[in-house]
Formats: sequence, structure tokens, C-alpha cells
Amino acid sequence: MPSSAPTRAAPPARILVVDDDADMLRLLSLRLKAAGHDVVAVGSAEAALAQLDIARPQLVLSDVRLPGRDGLALFDEVRARHPSLPVILLTAHGTIPDAVEATSRGVFTYLTKPYDGKELLEKIAQALALSAPAVAQTHADEDWRAEIVSRSHRMTDLLSEAYMVAQSDASVLLRGDSGSGKELLARAIHRASPRAARPFVAVNCGAIPEALLESELFGHVKGAFTDAVSNHKGLFQAADGGTLLLDEIGDMPPALQVKLLRVLQERAVRPVGASQATPIDVRIISATHRDLEAAMASAQFREDLYYRLNVVSLVLPTLAERREDIALLANHFLDRLSRKYDKRLSGFAPEALKALTTAAWPGNVRQLYNVVEQVCALSTTPLVPLTLVQRALRTPSTQVLSFAEARQRFEREYLVGLLKMTDGNVADAARLAQRNRTEFYRLLQKHALTPGQFKQDAGDADDVVDERHE
Repeated sequence: MPSSAPTRAAPPARILVVDDDADMLRLLSLRLKAAGHDVVAVGSAEAALAQLDIARPQLVLSDVRLPGRDGLALFDEVRARHPSLPVILLTAHGTIPDAVEATSRGVFTYLTKPYDGKELLEKIAQALALSAPAVAQTHADEDWRAEIVSRSHRMTDLLSEAYMVAQSDASVLLRGDSGSGKELLARAIHRASPRAARPFVAVNCGAIPEALLESELFGHVKGAFTDAVSNHKGLFQAADGGTLLLDEIGDMPPALQVKLLRVLQERAVRPVGASQATPIDVRIISATHRDLEAAMASAQFREDLYYRLNVVSLVLPTLAERREDIALLANHFLDRLSRKYDKRLSGFAPEALKALTTAAWPGNVRQLYNVVEQVCALSTTPLVPLTLVQRALRTPSTQVLSFAEARQRFEREYLVGLLKMTDGNVADAARLAQRNRTEFYRLLQKHALTPGQFKQDAGDADDVVDERHE
């Protein structure tokens, strides 16, 4: 007779109960503990917020009437910190209108006092069940978010929302400071979506010259402009069936914003020089560190495009807002980079790790990676010492490049500057560089630069500087 494996009971749900009435608080605690829940009981909103900083519960049960900050203000703060955390309010008859309004703002439900014990447990079970699926799915298959290293509550809530959003085809706007990981989150959303088997294509709208961006996005046909010697598929077509990330969308020139809006409305793209549009099926994720509302107010960003891109908005926290992730990320980067530099590094000295976890990190996760790369390259001991971390933190923007990489980058930037200065005239550019034309052409070919694209009358252009290969 086959034996079935014993099923493991689900761990008790952690419920934060808030009420200034000591007798009511004790009664609620006893009832919830008897139902198998793990209860943390506090007498004020301030104490509840302090508990949220210590450990995230699965549900908050709060009275509306509290001393100082009331239950509605507590709900607003809970929603700001943990958007997916359900809140149930207990209310006397005098505060029912407030509780009804709160449900329209996102409170799970409210119960009137004196409450019915059976109804209370049913509502709690419903709230826990409805908030659990996204988390369960998130942890059932971690591959979709494998690149995102985190254990903070802020990121847990964000990833739960991202997973739910990924199941739809809604356009997503990712907001967050530079270096906070917007492209990583976009890739994670793509991998969690039904489009995961199709291409993910990213383009930085601020890194490509305006004259080239239209061709890069929409493509061009042979003969559309000087040097267009063949048909070129744009990134919309390259991402067909998959996801296109428009990074730094706030830097897109106004003229291109109009053309992008048309593509999104018609779900078809017309390459530069083409007479017919080509249908496309692309899910759009955009990202920005800019304040787009301010950009709209100053007429730098189109309002109609903003609302088409901003169907769902996700905000990435700064690294300083998820400090519990710093040590985890630092050791993750150290493990990866020690292999790159063929170093046997076992970790950070305690005082070095403390310096990392208390630093300001204006450059966010990207800055942390650069700091870890610098200390990894320079460390001569298994444990990275405090002195190296302090040295790296004094130059937070330094990116560790090999001599060859630095020379390659300088050459490209130097040549682009010369071509811009001379309006694409190779003879003049070679003369300024004190090189003969043959040698100068070889340098241009090495860096995939086409002189014709730097002429002021070139109009729309093909890919001259492919930033994605940097």
C-alpha cells in the first residue's frame, strides 16, 4: 500500500493588532491565537509603525479610533510602505462613514463593534488568502527574478506587484533613481510574462543621438537617406511578440514622442522611407529617473503619451531605503567579481561590511557594484579590509575599466566629437587628429562610425554608435 508523504502545515500568519482599549486588545489577541495565528498586539499607531520596521506581518487589524494618529492615518502609512499588505479596520457606529471611505482607498474591509467573532475570522481568512497567491507564485519559481538579489520587505512588495502586472499586457512605467535597477526589474517582468519565450529588447532613449533614434526604433528602408544601403529593422520589429524597454523615456525628444504615440495607438510601425506600416505586437515597459509630471508641466513631455505609458506605475526604492539588502548584494557581487579577477575572496571584514551598510549610496546598486569591483580588483587578502572600502567610497563614481576598455571608450568619444565638430567632413577631422585619411577611415570602421550621419542635412539615420555594445 503506497504511503503518502505527510503534508506540512502552513506556518501561522503573523497579524499585527492595534487597539488602545486594553481589554479589547487582549480579547482580540486570545481569539486570534486560538485560531492559530501569531499575534503582535500594540496600543497605538506609532507602536504599530515601529513593529512594521521590525518585522512585516501578513495582515494589520486596527481600530479606527486611536490616540494621536488614528487608524485611517495608520492605513495610509501602511499602504505607502507595503502596498500589498491587507488592512482590516474595526469601527464604532460613529466612524462607519470614515471606514466606508477607507475601503474605496484600499482597506480590505471594516467590521463594526461589537464584532462577530466568526465573521472576524472569516474576513481575516479571506484577506490572507487573497494576499497569498502573488507571494506563493513568486516563490514557486524564482527563475523570473533570479537577477534581483533582495530580502527586504520593500522589494518583496514590489516584486509581488511586478509578478501580478507581468501576467497582463498592460504598459508599465518604472520609476526610480539612476542605478536602482529599473532594467533588471523590466527583464524580470518579461521573464514572468506569457511573452517570456519571445525577445526582450532594451534601448536607452537618452544615449542615442536624436538624428539616429527614429531609425533605431522604427527602422528604415534602403535609400531612405544617405548611407542607407540596405533595409534595417528597428527595435520595435526586433521585439515583435516580446517586450520593448524604453529606458530613460523622459529624455526622448518631443518630435519622436509624437511618432511613438502613433505607433502605440495604431500598433503598427512605419520604417523611415517606407510607404506602408508593419503591424507589431509588443509589450511596452518604460523607465525614467525624471519627474515626468514636471516635464509635462513644462511642455517637455506629452500628456497623452504619458497616460498611454503609465497604465501601471512601479517605483523602485533607493538602496538607502533597502539597507537590509546591502550586505547581501555586496557579498553577491564579491562572489561574482572574485571569479572575474581570479581572486580567492571569502568576504568583507566586519568593519568593512559595516561601512558599506551605513554609506549614503547616492548612486544606488550600480554604485555598490562599482565599489565592490574596485575593492575586489585591489584586495590582496581573503577578507576585504575597511581601508579598501573607505578608499572606494571616496570615489563612488569610478568605474573600474581595463586599460584596453578605457582606451576604446576614449577613442570612440574622441572620434564622435571630431565628426560632430567638422559636420562629418573626414578630411577636416583627420587633419585635426593629425592622422592621414586612410588611417582615420580605419579608426572610424573600427568603431562603426559613418561620417555621413554627422552631416547636418543627413536627416533620419541608421545606427552609427551602437550604445548597447558598450
